[in-house]
Amino acid sequence: MMKAIINEQYGLPDILALKEVDRPEPKPHEVLVKVLAASVNKADWHLLRGEPFPIRLMAGLHKPKYQILGADVAGVVERVGQAVSQFKRGDEVFGDLSGNGFGGFAEYVAADEKYLAKKPSNLTYEETAALPLAAITALQGLRNKGKIKAGQEVLINGASGGVGGYAIQIAKSFGAKVTAVCSTGKVENALTQGADQVIDYTVQDFTKDDKQYDLIFDVVANHSLRAISRVLCRKGTYVSCAFSMGAMFLGLWKSMTEGKKMITLLASANAADLQCIGKLAEEGKLTPIIERTFTLDDVPEALQIMGNGRAAGKLIITL
Repeated sequence: MMKAIINEQYGLPDILALKEVDRPEPKPHEVLVKVLAASVNKADWHLLRGEPFPIRLMAGLHKPKYQILGADVAGVVERVGQAVSQFKRGDEVFGDLSGNGFGGFAEYVAADEKYLAKKPSNLTYEETAALPLAAITALQGLRNKGKIKAGQEVLINGASGGVGGYAIQIAKSFGAKVTAVCSTGKVENALTQGADQVIDYTVQDFTKDDKQYDLIFDVVANHSLRAISRVLCRKGTYVSCAFSMGAMFLGLWKSMTEGKKMITLLASANAADLQCIGKLAEEGKLTPIIERTFTLDDVPEALQIMGNGRAAGKLIITL
């Protein structure tokens, strides 16, 4: 048996309950991980709420298919399935389980080995758990979709919290010149992450400036594509983490008519990218951004903070 935070219906965090449930049995390609730390992501909030509605097509129309939330985990391998080749009992690992059915808000989780990697040797479990989903999203947006290059002018819109903060650090690791957009209270944090310039959106709208950018990575998508296009260089690239059908089709149209790439990012977990962010962390090029830690019992409180949009860094669950 194990303790886990159980989600049996869509709603607010107060519907969650700490329960004793059966410990999962690893399948042939799975690893049973004793979870020592996890972290909260916006994806957990959306799955809890069942919103926006298209999420239910994947997560269950009337009730949640994923009863234990939590994508980011760090811990120790307890057992391995008979077909597992990359890990053994006692290995320190971390993972992004968003492609594995989640399950991180529990004492144990069974995960396919393709969603795990060895834990960075220089980080604690709590620091490691702060990385996976957010850092992979930033990495894939900048490297895979944005084709980031050294010397480029890169703007990060929503440069606070997990994804935005990691995007600053990863862009700098590629040698880019980074402009970060955030609120007044998060300006110093963005500078600490390595931003060359910070725009406080409460006093300045970057879409009305004269400066243009080679690459815009947008975490919050709070401007129209028409406004974004104005500050995007000819042949520049815009990558958004916020999915909408309207934006996708308008972006396709602008890509065809203006030569500017307008791309929606759908990040996907994989071991290779986990290894990449682990290497960046070990090299000192990627530093975990932690705002606060909670116990497993306090997951509802952590989710409410995430839902309210008040987190400037990662919210960590310690077990």
